[in-house]
Amino acid sequence: MLTITAIIRARKGYEQAMSQALLEVAEHVRENEAATVGFFVSQDLSDPRVFTTYERFADQAAMDTHNGSPVVARFFGIAKPILDGEVTLVTSQEVSSKA
Repeated sequence: MLTITAIIRARKGYEQAMSQALLEVAEHVRENEAATVGFFVSQDLSDPRVFTTYERFADQAAMDTHNGSPVVARFFGIAKPILDGEVTLVTSQEVSSKA
C-alpha cells in the first residue's frame, strides 16, 4: 500500500476555504476513485489553519490517477493563493495498519 501524508497550512482567515477545497477532493475520491483505499482529512485542534491529509492507494497507478486528476489540479488552483508556506508531502510504503 502506498501512502501520501500532506501537511497544509492556510493563511489566517482562509481556514474555511481550505477546508471546503479539501472536502471537495474527498468527495470526488469517495465517488470516483475505487483504488484510493482511504482519504482522510484532519484539522489541527490547536491551530485550525493546519490541515493534514492521509491518503492510501492500492498501487502506483492509483496514486498517479489521483495525483493527475482534475480535482487535485483544481484543489491546488484554489489552495495556492491561500497557502501559508509550502505543502509538505511525504510519500511512503505502508508498513503496518489497523483496518
